[in-house]
Amino acid sequence: MSGPSTLTALFTATLCVILAMPVSAAVVSQATGKYWVYVGTYTSESDSDGIYVFSFDVATGQAGPVELAARSANPSFLAVHPSHESLYAVSEVADYGEKQSGAVIAFSIDRKSGRLKLINHQSSVGAGPCHLVVDRLGKNVLVANYGGGSVASLPIHANGRLGTASSFIQHKGSSVDPRRQQGPHAHSINLDSANRYAIAADLGLDRLLVYRFDAGKGTLVPNNPGWATVDPGAGPRHFTFHPSGKFAYVINEMNLTVTAFGYDEQQGVLTTQQTISTLPPDTKGDRFSTAEIRAHPSGKFLYGSNRGHNSIAVFQIDEETGKLTHVENESTLGQTPRNFFIDPTGAFLLAENQASDNVVLFRIDPKTGELTATGTVIEVPRPVCIRMVPVVE
Repeated sequence: MSGPSTLTALFTATLCVILAMPVSAAVVSQATGKYWVYVGTYTSESDSDGIYVFSFDVATGQAGPVELAARSANPSFLAVHPSHESLYAVSEVADYGEKQSGAVIAFSIDRKSGRLKLINHQSSVGAGPCHLVVDRLGKNVLVANYGGGSVASLPIHANGRLGTASSFIQHKGSSVDPRRQQGPHAHSINLDSANRYAIAADLGLDRLLVYRFDAGKGTLVPNNPGWATVDPGAGPRHFTFHPSGKFAYVINEMNLTVTAFGYDEQQGVLTTQQTISTLPPDTKGDRFSTAEIRAHPSGKFLYGSNRGHNSIAVFQIDEETGKLTHVENESTLGQTPRNFFIDPTGAFLLAENQASDNVVLFRIDPKTGELTATGTVIEVPRPVCIRMVPVVE
């Protein structure tokens, strides 16, 4: 890994950080709670060279120096294999290969050093891939293409190598905003806990499209019913399931709301329960938008990021209905918060400020869900998304 010069180079790109739970207490430093935090960035129009990494101790809240883990073009969003042996990144471009497409890149993880080694890359079969997940059996990568308005599934072969897409679905349609919703824009794709249904949030359609997923074949097939809707012009962006599997939430980028759903895991059906603002009452801002959404591991709280307002919205979750009650909006102490991550113990939230080139560490109150800044600020360029992998010592 590189030294101080890499840390200096860090201060000008966009981030994404990856967190995965330990596979075995016998082989990871679960007792000490040490993790590698991987950060994907935008390399265009910045000094970033690719994916960065730093160490983080969840017992003490201490972070190590930031270093370059792997060179890559616009690796804005990351996902970790369940084995913790490989990491996958979108290459958020529109000119990969012969067609208008982005790419998905596979890396092997050295959990002792934190280094990443390139395995291979494949077409995402659509322009501007912006989000991806690895299925729970570790057999496929599912990717959402924002620019192309499509989703695809790529098989994972031996040693983490990616194959060509085994499934591809082009979204069609539009919604009410003439500037941003003239066509489809798939903004995220997520799998339920049973690995049976994939939910794709499409900002351009104001829909959450539901697909039946076959991990063995790597196929996506439209469910019946095929989607759930949000308010016209809401612009659904990122999506998360409640730890119980009974509820689900989408954060709407354009009208700055969260929509809560009940979820039937047997049928893959989402039922609207509530829509609530991500801003404090009477707050107005023409240039505000939302970004990330995550449920606390305890299932008690939900968090969402507001760009422009530069805050994390905190909600309490009703354990019976899944409905939300606003708790607070905490400043991220920077500009344009994108992705954020909650560590596996639920003690800390790492908030990324894209325009301020830093990650700010907050402690989570286990009783109220409220956030308190710890004073730790990790300088990294243009942060986008956060994930962590347990260290092997």
